[in-house]
This record gives sequence, structure tokens and C-alpha cells, in this order.
Amino acid sequence: MARKKSTDTPTFESDLSQLEVLVAQLEGGELSLEESLATFTQGVELLRTCRNALEEAEQKVRILTTATPDAPLEPFHHE
Repeated sequence: MARKKSTDTPTFESDLSQLEVLVAQLEGGELSLEESLATFTQGVELLRTCRNALEEAEQKVRILTTATPDAPLEPFHHE
């Protein structure tokens, strides 16, 4: 089942795309020092958000793949 998209909650993919845009801006060398620092700060925040999402997904995959075949099914609760 596909995840419902909320207009106010960014997805992993949108965060990653935004991070790529910020990296390109920084690599372009056109930003002032202040703009570069603000862009870098925003990038670090997005990187942390993406890393947390990946760690959460990895944990869910580990739980699903290490469960014993005869284990009772449990409801999935998205945080």
C-alpha cells in the first residue's frame, strides 16, 4: 500500500532532492560567505533528517527479516 502524501510533511525523497540542490549551490561558488553558511546549515539539517529516516527504515527491515516464521503478526505503527 502506498503511503499517503501530506502537503505539510516533506518526504525523504523531497528532502534528498533539496539537499542535492543545496550541494549544487555550494559547489557553484556563487554564494557569499553568509549565504554559504546558511545553505550549509540547512544542508546539515536535511542530512540529519535523511539519515534518521534511513536508520528508521533499516531498523524496520531488520525487524521484519529477523522475525521467526511462526511469530504472531503485530500491527505496524508509523511514528
